[in-house]
Amino acid sequence: MTKTVLITGASTGFGKSAAQLFASHGWNVTATMRDPSAGAELAQLDKVFVTHLDVQDRDSIDQAIAAGIDRFGRIDVLVNNAGFGLFGIFESTPRDKIQQQFDVNLFGVMDVTRALLPHFRRNRAGVIVNVSSGAGVFGLPMISPYTASKFALEGFSESLSYELLSQNIVVKIVEPGGVLSTQFGTRSSAEAVQVSAPKDYERFVEGSLAVFAGLRAARLATSEDVARVIFDAATDGSDRLRYLATKDIEPLVKARRETSEDEYVAMMRSRYLAKS
Repeated sequence: MTKTVLITGASTGFGKSAAQLFASHGWNVTATMRDPSAGAELAQLDKVFVTHLDVQDRDSIDQAIAAGIDRFGRIDVLVNNAGFGLFGIFESTPRDKIQQQFDVNLFGVMDVTRALLPHFRRNRAGVIVNVSSGAGVFGLPMISPYTASKFALEGFSESLSYELLSQNIVVKIVEPGGVLSTQFGTRSSAEAVQVSAPKDYERFVEGSLAVFAGLRAARLATSEDVARVIFDAATDGSDRLRYLATKDIEPLVKARRETSEDEYVAMMRSRYLAKS
């Protein structure tokens, strides 16, 4: 029987690349997005169904899941990919923007997952792939609300995985770093221009931006590379929890997980405070 995946945030970036990859492997794909007109290219592919889903609108979540099941008969895999990043000094970031950050990156994931779990339980099977970030492993300045949302996503995913294994439902976490071919950075930049930091932070911001520029220059992975990790996580038949998706963040992940707390914090402070 042909398997079916439902992907959120499938109009661009990881979501679009994942939809294309699953379809190329013969899967049925319910590609969801806030604006279905942005999915015209995907809609041309065989076995791809494009439909509206806004993770901040629970009615649209229920409707998209029902439409996907009606179209293909069942859903076997959920890829929670929809997300965006706020960029800027925390002190200058309005509370409503931080609320939106969590509504999309965390509460949206929870709502989509909760809505689909009864279907998975009836099937006594299911895989949930939550797209996290390197910023869900290590903290970075200038993106503290985004980092907080991804740290919360990691904790939620790990805790949920223990509950759902009892129902033969597996939770996976995919952790990508920066990539070349995604519009994620474009939206983050657009959000950043709406806030301005107090002058006291000026030197720190300049130094941090220089570090981020170096990180962007070192990017080698593409959204297609991350899509392959998402696909592997969904199809490898294991109950493995975490998948590191891009090599650029390997040193920081290793430092966070394998060195002492003092060594790790000293290294991070040397990166971001030395020029401020």
